[in-house]
Amino acid sequence: MRHKNGGTLSQPSMASSIDTPDWSTIPAPKDDGEARHLPGKTLASIDLPATDGSKVNLAKLRGCVVVYAYPRTGRPGVKNLEGWDMIPGARGCTPQTCAFRDHFAELSDAGVAHLFGLSTQSPAYQREVAERLHLPFAILSDDHLQLTRAMRFPTFEAGGMTLLKRFTLIIRDGIVEHVFYPVFPPDRNAEEVLEWLKSHRST
Repeated sequence: MRHKNGGTLSQPSMASSIDTPDWSTIPAPKDDGEARHLPGKTLASIDLPATDGSKVNLAKLRGCVVVYAYPRTGRPGVKNLEGWDMIPGARGCTPQTCAFRDHFAELSDAGVAHLFGLSTQSPAYQREVAERLHLPFAILSDDHLQLTRAMRFPTFEAGGMTLLKRFTLIIRDGIVEHVFYPVFPPDRNAEEVLEWLKSHRST
């Protein structure tokens, strides 16, 4: 799905590609149904490179696994792609990642055995982000789109790249239990996941 800028959607460019924006100036994504097929599906058995140097196969992990998928993180001093802010749901990858970092201990206490970020960016690009943000969890790279295509994850095209739309999976023993989609604003997602886990905690 290609998002194109309309002539009436011009907005001032954000000063930084990583700052938390004023969400009221960003178009919110709508539920287009592209993640509706995911609940109940078994994860495809595919090894993905992680920023800690390991290979991760989400289908083989036991317990509760949270995976938040995002389009692409920016870098300090580097401008976003032209029109990036006006693509619904595109902006906010770094604030979302920082929120999961900040709530990492609470998520673990709520029963999360594994937490990962996921994007189609290269492992080398992701490593810079993981180190700069001091993440206590790994980010997974699906730069060859193997898992994305096998699972039919929601994607869009920008700057000649196929990027994941923003969604978050709660996986239990290799099966998708719940999907957050669309996700907006991104920096609230970690809290939403935490609230969902607490309300669905096994007794």
